[in-house]
Amino acid sequence: MANSLIKFIKSSLKEINPWHNIKILHTNIWGDILAGITVAIIALPLALAFGEISKLGAVAGIWGAIAGGVIGGLFGGCMVGVSGPTAPKAAQIAAFMGAFVLGSTNQPDLVAAFSIIFLSGVILVGISVLRISRFIHYTPYSVVAGFMCGIGVLVIVTQFNAFLGVEKGKSLNYAIQNFNIEALYVSIPSLLILFLWTAIKKKIKFLVHIPSPLLALTVGASIAYLMNLDIAYIVMDDAAKANVFNLYWPDLTKLKEYIGPAFALAGLAILDSLLTCVVADNMTGKRHNSDRETFGQGMANMAAGLLGGVTTATATMRTVANIKFGGKTPLASIVHGLTLLAILLGLGFLVESIPTACLAAILFKVGFDIMDYRILPVLRNLPIMDLLVFVIVVIITVYADLLVAVLIGVTLILIKSVKEIISTLNSQYIHKVMPLSESNFLLEEIDNKKLSKMSINVLQPSGPLFFGSTGSLIKVYNHASKHDILIIDLQYVTMVDLSGAYVLEDFIKNLESKNIKTFVANINPDIKPVLDGLNFTKNIGDNCYKSSIASIASAIISQYNLKEA
Repeated sequence: MANSLIKFIKSSLKEINPWHNIKILHTNIWGDILAGITVAIIALPLALAFGEISKLGAVAGIWGAIAGGVIGGLFGGCMVGVSGPTAPKAAQIAAFMGAFVLGSTNQPDLVAAFSIIFLSGVILVGISVLRISRFIHYTPYSVVAGFMCGIGVLVIVTQFNAFLGVEKGKSLNYAIQNFNIEALYVSIPSLLILFLWTAIKKKIKFLVHIPSPLLALTVGASIAYLMNLDIAYIVMDDAAKANVFNLYWPDLTKLKEYIGPAFALAGLAILDSLLTCVVADNMTGKRHNSDRETFGQGMANMAAGLLGGVTTATATMRTVANIKFGGKTPLASIVHGLTLLAILLGLGFLVESIPTACLAAILFKVGFDIMDYRILPVLRNLPIMDLLVFVIVVIITVYADLLVAVLIGVTLILIKSVKEIISTLNSQYIHKVMPLSESNFLLEEIDNKKLSKMSINVLQPSGPLFFGSTGSLIKVYNHASKHDILIIDLQYVTMVDLSGAYVLEDFIKNLESKNIKTFVANINPDIKPVLDGLNFTKNIGDNCYKSSIASIASAIISQYNLKEA
């Protein structure tokens, strides 16, 4: 028992070791620095706004972004994630502040707030050590796609007023009828740069390392300055310009009062952060470490609590922006935090030269980029439950609350998938991987002789291939013997959902990137309509999909010019 506990602790400490992040900081220095600075400029007004929303003040919003950027980047498990205050977390801490005020002054009890934030960080560290955060990978794809599209729509809609040069709070109809033409002198050129820059860089090679948002900021600010435009600019109030530095030691004498809100903050941080990491995974094709990300958020929230910062989480918009601007390692997140620290300590005047219309154009582009363009072209062909969940998540995200949207979406999928989950838990279906010689494929004798020269494995998924079973499929494959060719036999797959189809598709593309030639055959007629509707065979390519094992044998023999042994 003692040995098992010691082994578990050692493996957990190894899992959360920051060396994983430190050793890659030098691999994309220029790109990460530019991305970090640009994301910081975008994050500044958001940090100020979320600080006000939380009722802890604008400076607290900046300190939260600094702690999230530096500490979250150093210890986190998503290499491109950028942390800081988010709307859900700021609103949640504001709700708690109604119960923690100073006497009859109705002023928020800052010590109570930052103690709760600190304790939420401690809880997150504890959860990371238990290694349960990885279950986020079982989130159905329809929920993730709805989350992405909902956030994208939300970002775009919230920036219309600033893009048109109209003050916040006015209706969209009012903004369209009363737009400021001078704001459009800035926002439209900035937006054109953002959308056309990729095509321009292909024709003018030396521009390839200049990120479009940085160019848009420069052009937008220059137009406003040269034309002396009477439009809105980013504003930092006197408090935010001041050199504010205070330490808030957690008050553990009121632990019983604080522990409930702290657990609530920690739970929201996990959901908010890890869903963002899943979005980043879909965009980069890489897989984050959920337990390490939870640990990083724990450390970031502990730092925020000590420094007087708003509670943090991995932020979707900042993370997507970081990816689009060229960030590839945690250095971008760290630079983002250090840039905000520099602004707080006296460089705010540089930021105040940026028109909000220019910033709105950048956020417009970010909103479009967040959209899941993988699912949008096949919406009408989705399985009915996946379509229903996607639509519900988008609508609730836009009009209500993204966390409620995610919880409802996951619940609906779980209810629908009870039968498949039970069969998977009971091991009713077992995935298999084996050398071709040990499989049950009946090939012509001459084909067997020729193929014996090649290192070929066969992967046979079995039963329902859905969000709850794809992890076990990948796990089975990872224990396979070394091979150059993989045949995926789908005759034993009884059903497939959106998550299963996309995981299989990504799995095949990943193998191809490792120079492992992959073939798919024997698709069960029951699942073929779903795969065809999702363009599965089209996306993996005609050279990958074969109607039978015999056709695969023929393709391998022809491609590798195999002769009889």
